[in-house]
Amino acid sequence: MSGKIDKFEKFVNSLSNWLNWVAGTALVAMLALIVADIIGAKLFKWPIPGGIEVVGFLCVVVIAFAIAQTQTIHGHIEVEFLVTRLPQTARKVIAAIIYCLGMALFALLAWRSYDFGRVLQVSGEVSMTQRIPFYSFVYSIAFCCIVVFLVLLVQCLREVTKGKK
Repeated sequence: MSGKIDKFEKFVNSLSNWLNWVAGTALVAMLALIVADIIGAKLFKWPIPGGIEVVGFLCVVVIAFAIAQTQTIHGHIEVEFLVTRLPQTARKVIAAIIYCLGMALFALLAWRSYDFGRVLQVSGEVSMTQRIPFYSFVYSIAFCCIVVFLVLLVQCLREVTKGKK
């Protein structure tokens, strides 16, 4: 069983790492676009059309695509000062409950994001200036939520099976 979990964990970690690279690339692109927009507006009196719109979309990419890697490295805030005083079994039960609640949250977010993306796709909703369709970004949020769900699943399995042979 542990070998299968190891392979699954390796796959999920590589997927979250890839998403994190996408987030980093989007962050660099966002920075470059902001700098180019400021230089164009101040020096040449010609701002980039739709620059604010594109920065907003890139911000969505940065946030959504970085969540899985942040969870992988346990970069989110965890308050443990009460749990550390409990016995090992109680800590495992509490961790399993917390991971299950997190998985439920991200499964719900993925489902509702996909539904909302489908509504935006059918309605043809696009941004005002550049006419960029919204649905692709909402679908990407749904995909990232699925990856976070998988990261939480791996961490839950690791926590529950910790110490077992």
